[in-house]
Amino acid sequence: MATARNMMRAVRVLEFGGPEVLKLQSDVLIPVPKENQVLIKVHACGVNPVETYIRSGTYARKPALPYTPGSDVAGVIESVGERVTAFKKGDRVFTLDTISGGYADYTVAAVNRVFPLSDKLDFKQGAAIGIPYFTAYRALFQKGRAKAGECVLVHGASGGVGIAACQIARAGGLKVLGTAGTEEGMNTVLRNGAHQAFNHREANYIEKIKEYTGMKGVDIIIEMLSNVNLAADLHLLSCAGRVMVVGCRGPVEINPRDTMSKETSIIGVGLFLATEEERNECAAAVLDGIEAGWLKPRIGSEYPLQDVAKAHEDIIHCSGARGKMVLL
Repeated sequence: MATARNMMRAVRVLEFGGPEVLKLQSDVLIPVPKENQVLIKVHACGVNPVETYIRSGTYARKPALPYTPGSDVAGVIESVGERVTAFKKGDRVFTLDTISGGYADYTVAAVNRVFPLSDKLDFKQGAAIGIPYFTAYRALFQKGRAKAGECVLVHGASGGVGIAACQIARAGGLKVLGTAGTEEGMNTVLRNGAHQAFNHREANYIEKIKEYTGMKGVDIIIEMLSNVNLAADLHLLSCAGRVMVVGCRGPVEINPRDTMSKETSIIGVGLFLATEEERNECAAAVLDGIEAGWLKPRIGSEYPLQDVAKAHEDIIHCSGARGKMVLL
C-alpha cells in the first residue's frame, strides 16, 4: 500500500476540454526513473500555448488520457535510473521535455532531454528556457537560415518565444524588430534585444514597419499568430524573405500570388520534429548563450500549481504578454 511519502501533487487531465479539465490531485504516485531517465524535484514549470491546444484535444498530437501536462521544468535531480552518468542527486537542471509531465511536484525525464542549469539563472528562468529558446533557435537558424546582417521581425515579441527570438537574433548579428500589444510589452521587447518596437494594436502599424524598413523589407518574420497576421506578413517581406510559422490558432485566407512577386516562403516550425542532432545544436547554442550572459529569460505571470486553470485561461486571453508564464 502506498504511503504519503510515495505521493505527490500533480495536475491531471482526465478528458479533453477547457481549462476546467485541469484537476490538481494530491494522491498521485511519485514516478520512478527507469534506465536513462532521471527523477526531478520540480521547482518551476513553464506554461506554453501548445499545452492549451493539446489539453483542448484540437492539436495534431494527443496524449493518452489521463495525463499530466508540462515540458519545461527546472529543479533538482532527486534520483537517477540505471546507466545515467551525466547527472547525480542534487544537480540543478532544466528540461526540454518530460515523460510523466511537469505540472507536478516531481517529474521523470529522459536524460537526453535534461540539461545543467547554470547558477547564473534561477529556477523560474530555468523553466523558461526549453521550448521557447529551442523553438526560437530552430525557427531562426535551422529552418529560417538567418544570417548576420539580415532583418528579422518578431511578431508577438513580448512572450516567451518572442523574447527568446529577440535575444538570439540580436546575438546572431541580425537587425531585430519586434511587435507587442502594450507600451509595457514594447519596452520589454526593446530591453531584450530589439532595435525597434511597434504596437500591433495600432491600425497603421504595418505601414510604420514598411516605412522603417524602406524598399528592402524584412528578411525573416517569426510569426506567433499566423491566423491573424499571415496575409499582411507577405507584404512586409524582402525578396526571398520567409515567414516562420511558430504559432497559429485557426485558418487564414491568403493570396498565393503574394509569394510569387518576391519568391517568398511560408515555413512551418515544429520543434517535436527536430532530429537528435538538431536538438543538440539548439542545446549547444542555448548553453553558450547562458554562459556568455546574453540569454536571460524574462519571467511574466507566476501561478501556484492550484491556479493552473487560470494560467491556461490567461495565456490565451491575456491583453499582452510580458515574459514567460510559469507555475511554481
